Amino acid sequence: MTLKKIILPFLLLLCHVLLAQNDAVVQLKEVIISDAQLHDFSTTQSTQKLTDSVIHKNAASLTSLLQYNTVIYFKENGLGMVSSPSFRGTSAQQTAVIWNGININSQLNGLTDFNILNARDFNSVTVRAGGGSVIYGSSAIGGSIHLNSELEFGSKFINNLRVDYGSFNTFGANYNLKASGEKFSTDVSISRNSSDNDYRYPGTDIKNDNGQYYNTSVNTAFAYKINDRNLLRLYSYAYDGKRHFSRTLAAPSRSMYDDTNTRNLLEWDGFYNRFTSKIKVAYLEEKYKYFENFRNGNFTFGKVKTFIGKYDLTYDVSNKIRLNTIIDYTQNNGEGSDILSKKRDIGSGSLLMKHQVTEKIQYELGIRKEITNAYESPLLFSAGTNIALTNFYNIKLNASRNFRIPTFNDLYWQGSGNPNLKPESSCQAELGNVFHFSNITFTLTGYYIKLTDMLRWVPSAGGIWRPENVGKVNNYGLESILNWKKKIGGGQLEFNGTYAYTVSREDGKSEQLIYVPFHKATASLAYDCKGFSAYYRHMFNGEVFTSSDNAYKIDAWNVSGIGAEYTFKVLSGLSLGAQVNNLWNEEYQNVSVRPMPGRYYNTYLNFKF
Repeated sequence: MTLKKIILPFLLLLCHVLLAQNDAVVQLKEVIISDAQLHDFSTTQSTQKLTDSVIHKNAASLTSLLQYNTVIYFKENGLGMVSSPSFRGTSAQQTAVIWNGININSQLNGLTDFNILNARDFNSVTVRAGGGSVIYGSSAIGGSIHLNSELEFGSKFINNLRVDYGSFNTFGANYNLKASGEKFSTDVSISRNSSDNDYRYPGTDIKNDNGQYYNTSVNTAFAYKINDRNLLRLYSYAYDGKRHFSRTLAAPSRSMYDDTNTRNLLEWDGFYNRFTSKIKVAYLEEKYKYFENFRNGNFTFGKVKTFIGKYDLTYDVSNKIRLNTIIDYTQNNGEGSDILSKKRDIGSGSLLMKHQVTEKIQYELGIRKEITNAYESPLLFSAGTNIALTNFYNIKLNASRNFRIPTFNDLYWQGSGNPNLKPESSCQAELGNVFHFSNITFTLTGYYIKLTDMLRWVPSAGGIWRPENVGKVNNYGLESILNWKKKIGGGQLEFNGTYAYTVSREDGKSEQLIYVPFHKATASLAYDCKGFSAYYRHMFNGEVFTSSDNAYKIDAWNVSGIGAEYTFKVLSGLSLGAQVNNLWNEEYQNVSVRPMPGRYYNTYLNFKF
């Protein structure tokens, strides 16, 4: 596959756009989102959008939101510490995090820490299960998490301020501004979180020493209608955090981690009859300092600067067929204490098609190819269909090939990096069943993932640990999601539940991979009536093994929480809320020798004006 073959479809479609400049004007949508493919090319896979009310009931971190409301399992090294997901039994590096259509997984280690992302900074959080590398590139194997800032036009000026205070001297504040008119729209969120995080380990006299953290984040989105055909958008995100890494049951700790992330995306959209043209330019920067002992001031560091240029062109062949071509170029410039200064260039081309055959049958197709001198990239594909068999039952089928590229640490770590690595590759399929009744939605999905060329750090002949493509893994399982709503007594009662059964094993072995539970389930019941709301939620996490031979494990655990909120009539827009976490004071560990807290509390004021 040559660069010429990738660029050719782009040039052909670009010619059509230039010829279409004088065609009839397409009315701009009143609600706009940068990640258009999430809406347009995800109908054959399972997606779960978390509403504002669900986000409001959870703690600020993205970990809390997702582990209590989705099928995703999180390996959390203590409250507020490093948190990494396992989606459908895959590794943390095989779950992609997408910010307004841009993949933001770390270029250094390949993953995202979900405890440094504040869910309240985004007005749309969506979970997309299954493969997505054709659209979103590296890491979208188990699934992807989408953090979007949706913008609306029309006269609006809304301020929202929330202040939290709870156990362990935990403080949180979030201010959000939404302002818009006929030609502009903006959404700004500013958050601050801090905690001593010095809870006592249940059943012991040991405190969670050196667990304090502090962070500040700002998320901004702005859109301006230049005219009826052209729209300009700007997205910006900044995060600055300092987090101490807490002790374990076995040993104290003095380590600390400083990290700073900035992300900026400029987008120009053009609407020309059947064509929609999007030019995107993004600049991302990630950097960290790690202190083994923060008292002596010595640290190691790493940083990567990323530039992305993307052209996204959609052509509606008819009202039933849509074509979408995406051409992008990414340049990563990385360096660090253990990485010599390196530059990596990646070019890619994707072609997507969606066809609404009849009112009840549609299918989606996609291919993607990357070109780079850093590794040999496979040809990726996806194919799926969504069929409405009855007025209440849909069946979804999807198959795809996906991948994860080697990280800077894998390729360039001094003395250990391996420049000859291949990307991890997966072939996978899923079958989804969706049932819609008057007040009930239920989905049941079965899947299978075959992973090859798994990257593992293994000891070499000289005793030095180096990354190699040595692993093959089979993942399969079932997922279900249930939502039920009913009007009762002038209010609304709502139940949400999820369940995941997951098997993840190496080829030829019967042992489950470490930190992948066979079973995980969540349930929540909420009632909202005339300014008063209350909820109860519960999470069950099955046992997880902590050694590859399954000789050691962490027992299953159950954790519950309750909360209530009242909105005052005399001060319209002012709400007071309280929450109790780990209601039954369960003693449990998410990671071995790192206990989670017993019962703890949170109170908050929310003022909307």
